Amino acid sequence: MALLMVSGTGTEVGKTVTTAAVAALALAAGRRVAVVKPVQTGLPPGRDGDLADVTRLAGPVTTRELARYPDPLAPATAARRAGMPPVGLERAADTLNALQETHDLVLCEGAGGLLARFDERGWTLADLAVLLRAPVLVVAAPGLGTLNATALTTEVLRHRGGHCAGVVVGSWPKSPDLAMRCNLSDLPVVAGAPLEGVLPAGMAARGPAAFAEAARAGLAPSLGGVLDAADFTARHTV
Repeated sequence: MALLMVSGTGTEVGKTVTTAAVAALALAAGRRVAVVKPVQTGLPPGRDGDLADVTRLAGPVTTRELARYPDPLAPATAARRAGMPPVGLERAADTLNALQETHDLVLCEGAGGLLARFDERGWTLADLAVLLRAPVLVVAAPGLGTLNATALTTEVLRHRGGHCAGVVVGSWPKSPDLAMRCNLSDLPVVAGAPLEGVLPAGMAARGPAAFAEAARAGLAPSLGGVLDAADFTARHTV
């Protein structure tokens, strides 16, 4: 695929780590990679944001951040409170289309969940994905409540005409509890899409080489890794 959207079932589920992991493996395979963050919220100008983390972990990818707002809020709300113009759907689409002309893989990381609003017209990452006919990789939390959040995310994506490329568990702990282990079997069922990754918690603290090694072990072959999701699930299911 040339363009992949990375969304989540909510905030703090591991979208940036997942984006960096996919980017790292694509770079290692010799592909030209770009990563776009249409909106970064919750940080003032000059501070390192999600794209700085992606570059630190994955390596020399092309990055584009279209707008930044200081309040840690949904993009449309953060733009309104800051008195700054929001990012429009057309600008985001034009940026992604242009980058596809010069890169082999373009990753677009959303803000918050799939239906976070980017402007007062209400466009979302789902709308951008449908407009550009791009698959969406859904990053989910491992624990209790993730099945409902994942089902809601993937159902609304399909309802709007989008395609879910798969589900990645963005932060798998060393000692998973009962719900987490059961969720490995249930996530692809409720999502109607394959389990494409299980990334270990704490990956962001690793150096680039160790990060790439964990990415390769934790992502499925479709994303450049070697994870056998069925085997991983069987070994952890109770």
